[in-house]
Amino acid sequence: MGQDPSTGSPQVTETRDPEEIREEIESRRRELGDTVAALAEKADVKAKARDKVEDAKQSVRENPAPVAVVVVGVLALALVVRRARKR
Repeated sequence: MGQDPSTGSPQVTETRDPEEIREEIESRRRELGDTVAALAEKADVKAKARDKVEDAKQSVRENPAPVAVVVVGVLALALVVRRARKR
């Protein structure tokens, strides 16, 4: 489509079927809706935090060994600190 230099507005160079235009509008609305939903999901900090917590819980359920190692390490460190303070 070209520009009409006298008016500065787009010049209509083709005719389109009204049904084709309606379909294009609906398609664009769906795309816009998907984009808005994606942006809203990205902006939902609380939901992201909940998802991270659930992922961490699931990870611990599936493989509790790393948690046990950390707990034992913390207990050992607490004992060492306690003994060092008693001296």
